[in-house]
Amino acid sequence: MLKRALSIAEVALSATTPEAASDGFFAAVSDLGASYLQTRIYRRPGIPLTSTAHYAAGGIVRRIAPEIWQPGGAAFDYVCFENNPLLEAIRGGQTRYRFSDFAPRGKATFGAYWDAMGEAGIADAVCTTSYGPNRAIASLHLGFLDPDLSPDDVLSVQFAGLMLTEHLMTFAAPSDDSDIRLTDRERDTLAWVAEGKSDWEISVILGVSETTVRFHVDNARKKLGAVNRAQAVARLAAARML
Repeated sequence: MLKRALSIAEVALSATTPEAASDGFFAAVSDLGASYLQTRIYRRPGIPLTSTAHYAAGGIVRRIAPEIWQPGGAAFDYVCFENNPLLEAIRGGQTRYRFSDFAPRGKATFGAYWDAMGEAGIADAVCTTSYGPNRAIASLHLGFLDPDLSPDDVLSVQFAGLMLTEHLMTFAAPSDDSDIRLTDRERDTLAWVAEGKSDWEISVILGVSETTVRFHVDNARKKLGAVNRAQAVARLAAARML
């Protein structure tokens, strides 16, 4: 999974502008049926998070969408202002999810939501989000024509997307990767997390207890300034340190 994610993100990670990174990423996932992309670099509002406040934060880097899918259009405005279930994910500090996790396709409440999304050619979408200092946020919304992407495809795209948003974050607040000081064991445990191994599996591989595994992973996460394991893996991979 990590190898495939890196191959998807490779062009984006070498891009020298956020626009080029976004375009390169979209090209890399075109064979999976990607139909829409939006990337943003912005600061989370310091006021209560509402649809209007979230949109007003701006920071759009790139939006690849049909001409009809623009601010002021009925479908666009409905999704962004009248029925935006994704605010819950931001409030909860989620780093990766599918839109259908928060707007189940079979639920009548979201029938109009998915009808509106259909105007942008989106049957489902993947979001990845990186959180930085001073409320900085970099996000990717990636829409697909097929609502039934395989779990492996979704996971690869999500981890590649997190690498992209970590790279986008450097344009908002460039960091010195030389400041990252992980021990060999911290790096090893994160590498196995990236391969999808459980704490128990990693403990067997490394010959240590599960408690020790969790200790090293959490130390690495804190050193990397990540909100969870997925962001820690992506941050290390984006820095070419994994």
